[in-house]
Amino acid sequence: MALVEVKVPDIGDFKDVAVIELLVKPGDRVAVDQSLITVESDKASMEIPSSHAGVVRELKVAQGDKVSEGSVIALLEAQGAAAAAPSAAPAAPAVVEVAAPAPVVAPAPVAAPPAAVAAATAPAAGASDVGAHDPTRPPVGLPHASPSVRKLARELGVPLEEVRGSGPKGRITVEDVQAFTRAVMAGEQTTRAQAARAPQGGGDGAALGLLPWPKVDFAKFGPIERQAMSRIKKISGANLMRNAVMIPAVTNHDDADITELEAFRLQLNKEHEKSGVKVTMLAFLIKACVAALQKFPEFNSSIDVEGGGDALILKRYWHIGFAADTPNGLVVPVIKNADQKGILQISQELAELAKKAREGKLSPAEMSGATFTISSLGGIGGRYFTPIINAPEVAILGVCKARMEPVWDGQQFVPRLMLPLSLTWDHRVIDGAAAARFNAYLGQILADFRRVLL
Repeated sequence: MALVEVKVPDIGDFKDVAVIELLVKPGDRVAVDQSLITVESDKASMEIPSSHAGVVRELKVAQGDKVSEGSVIALLEAQGAAAAAPSAAPAAPAVVEVAAPAPVVAPAPVAAPPAAVAAATAPAAGASDVGAHDPTRPPVGLPHASPSVRKLARELGVPLEEVRGSGPKGRITVEDVQAFTRAVMAGEQTTRAQAARAPQGGGDGAALGLLPWPKVDFAKFGPIERQAMSRIKKISGANLMRNAVMIPAVTNHDDADITELEAFRLQLNKEHEKSGVKVTMLAFLIKACVAALQKFPEFNSSIDVEGGGDALILKRYWHIGFAADTPNGLVVPVIKNADQKGILQISQELAELAKKAREGKLSPAEMSGATFTISSLGGIGGRYFTPIINAPEVAILGVCKARMEPVWDGQQFVPRLMLPLSLTWDHRVIDGAAAARFNAYLGQILADFRRVLL
């Protein structure tokens, strides 16, 4: 066997493009035209295929490196001259995606080189007919997918190594990712025939029937600065995208009279000034939400995805998450067993967790297990907003800045401190009437906190 260098072929008018993904590792056996790396420029993404079949002995590039035509990708122990591509011309990239001003229409199939046809029709070595998705099953092998499919999977939080590809040579398609997402969310077993009947579509927004994202050269309009997104925002962005797309969410807006509660809060802080514990309105909100969740248990539930998606898991514990603003983005620490804690203890834990969040010292355990989340904009401002549900929870409460307003008491207008509430809920689990009752009950508790004792 000969040791050969696999180089970047002619990839068009591109130079010094970034390596964004390594698709193989030393020791892997690869076939002709199997993708080795994915590169991306500001105009296109593409997979670079292998020109030979054999075993990868050494990778010459790492994620983040820049490559151009002729750059050495890997050293390959080739399986003889017969393994090489029959044509002397450089191999073409597996997939190229160029920005277009109009929706992209899939081109008609073109004739493939004989070697590619043979590779597509012959079964892969060691391949077997893999059944429907099973999360406990070991990965089926190295994911083989185009950059657009990989991007869609990242946006939806789909692990490609667990997806069964229905395309040529086991290639993962948009329809496979969509079918996997539906199966996991609903607990269904999606077959290959069902995936084949799924609507055809492109990557990214095209998978949802949307126009391609606009490609704009912002620099031609004025000065710009490119700023990398924080790791927290990258991770949370994928989760938010999945939750916003997969959950049929509805938001109810209401106001709660917290005039007496705010006076009580100020009194508590005055009494406990020397203890160092500062009571915030969020502590009262957590206790009030626990009382409302106990009265309306479907808000403290999750869909039983593993059981088929046709039942609810009602949780008999009350762990309340709260969105904490940090220099790197939002994180959600969790107050565990909030039903068993008083206002002062909750206030102390809120302060400790918020401090850890700002310093980036939260542990995974301190950010897991929430059954319901509160997103409070506190004293920043705003009136109402639509928070995104934190799956697998089924509801989230958004809170804005309280303000004094004239409220009619039956005889006259009196000044009252009103707190805006925005309750977002999963319509698969909760209906409008239940949401209205939840918000109304929550408002009653905040108006007269003695109701928590009932």
